[in-house]
Amino acid sequence: MSPIQRADFGLDADRASTAVTPMEFVRRRFGGRYLIDPFGFDPQLADVSSAIVEMGVRIELEGSEHLPLHGAASLVVNRGVGLVEPTAVGLAVRRAVGRRVRIVGLPGLPFAHGLGRRLGAIAATSDDVAAALRARHLVLVPLAHTWLRADAGVAPLAIVQALVAHPVVPVAVQPCGPFGAPTKWRVRFGSPIVADPTYDHDDPLAAADLGEQMREGVASLLGADLATVA
Repeated sequence: MSPIQRADFGLDADRASTAVTPMEFVRRRFGGRYLIDPFGFDPQLADVSSAIVEMGVRIELEGSEHLPLHGAASLVVNRGVGLVEPTAVGLAVRRAVGRRVRIVGLPGLPFAHGLGRRLGAIAATSDDVAAALRARHLVLVPLAHTWLRADAGVAPLAIVQALVAHPVVPVAVQPCGPFGAPTKWRVRFGSPIVADPTYDHDDPLAAADLGEQMREGVASLLGADLATVA
């Protein structure tokens, strides 16, 4: 049997769920009773995967009042380790407002690419990002790698223009476990950035300016995190 529509099961590609037990997950898999959305996302698989990750990772939340309960928005986050920061943000959003996030960026390897789609990743293209926002999803945009440095990276200007019509929420993620261990993460959400209404979509300088606002928003949150630790 092929996957069927969300209305038949109460599955929602935007709202997270914890109702499915492992046995129910297996039963639905064999029966074909699960949703795959137009982006290739599998909500049931994402729920089970999130529950497993949450067993070993603790999240400390700040600024969750800045997260929208409904509708499209972009979250822009620093990235020092790789997939760790986006995963921490996804868990934080799930806990704070019960929503899922679409992570921008897919691995190039065929198997990893398909698995990434199933877990909610989308291509780092303006078309995919704009389509996800039109579908009223939360889109998570990692800044460029800074590896292990505690600062913000550069915004991916190729997709900045797709973010303009919706709020952009800066997010800072830092490990705060014993001796900096990645067993606990502090996730801080900042005030949304709203683009200038006169923004010219065809002006590369305007895109660069918005990208710099994103970087500065994340950098200011990271600075606050460092001050708190100190």
